[in-house]
Amino acid sequence: MAREYAQPSLFEIEKCTRKKGKNEMLRTLQQQSSRSLSTTTLLRDGPEIDLSDPKQLALHKLYRPERITPLKRGLELLKTPSLNKGMAFSLYERQYLGIHGLLPPAFMTSEQQAYRVMTKLREQPNDLAKYIQLDSLQDRNEKLFYRVLCDNIKELMPIVYTPTVGQACQKFGFIYRNPKGLYITINDNSISKIYQILANWPSTNIKAIVVTDGERILGLGDLGAYGIGIPVGKLALYVALAGLFPEWCLPVLIDVGTDNQALLNDPFYTGLRRTRVRGPEYDTLIDNFMKACTKRFGRDTLIQFEDFGNQNAYRLLDRYKNEYCMFNDDIQGTLLDPHVAVLIQT
Repeated sequence: MAREYAQPSLFEIEKCTRKKGKNEMLRTLQQQSSRSLSTTTLLRDGPEIDLSDPKQLALHKLYRPERITPLKRGLELLKTPSLNKGMAFSLYERQYLGIHGLLPPAFMTSEQQAYRVMTKLREQPNDLAKYIQLDSLQDRNEKLFYRVLCDNIKELMPIVYTPTVGQACQKFGFIYRNPKGLYITINDNSISKIYQILANWPSTNIKAIVVTDGERILGLGDLGAYGIGIPVGKLALYVALAGLFPEWCLPVLIDVGTDNQALLNDPFYTGLRRTRVRGPEYDTLIDNFMKACTKRFGRDTLIQFEDFGNQNAYRLLDRYKNEYCMFNDDIQGTLLDPHVAVLIQT
């Protein structure tokens, strides 16, 4: 069995930098790089799991990281964010997976790579530039993205979500690179068509869907298809803070048009160029979406409504709350915050 080493946290590395200087920090990282370790097994601090307890055993089996042999090899593997580990691949992994020689010869642990990312991130001139860098990292190396986010959650939460995500949504046409969610339009208004779109998503084990129609994005109003950044950012926090696996999460943008004339005139707008659809046709689309989601992923999949317009948010909540596993974050989540604060204080 391969020996596992406890890796230093970013806090410990930075503490070492302050106390002993940059040269000592580099020597520490070089010592770590000599251990070409596999990062398929995650190490987490915390109390040991009592496997004699059926409930703890069930949770352990659900959340433990499983060792898998990727079906992809070579460049295809390196271009798959969920499989790519960057320079953290061991020599054996590089040879076995057909990527030996495709990476620089040095070995870097996830800690070293995370330190490098944060060093570069802190040099960015503004928060939007930091958002773009993190977005690019998520496109390349999903494991490293969440490692950086988890280790620096207080610093990066305002970048990944509010308030910076609002700026990113406004400029989404300029910064769009790779798809991170599904787009369902008013032209796909049938259970069959929506199901086919859901089937195009690579993961079938979806446990949480965050969906928006882009009508009331934060305090910015109607951003139409540019609102996809909200479900993406929200689910990234669920992974970092709640421990969900990324493959359990699905961001969805329902595009029924936009009443924002500036977006309709924007040559880089990524959504339907039409005014927003309302009334029975809109309701039918949402009905078909809910039915298609439960047909594809099961009735236990959580569907979270995010940033819908007020005229639809309350109405849709009343319509679906007793029929589906769903909630509206802007209504129920916002109302919940004061009660949680009172419980914590008492």
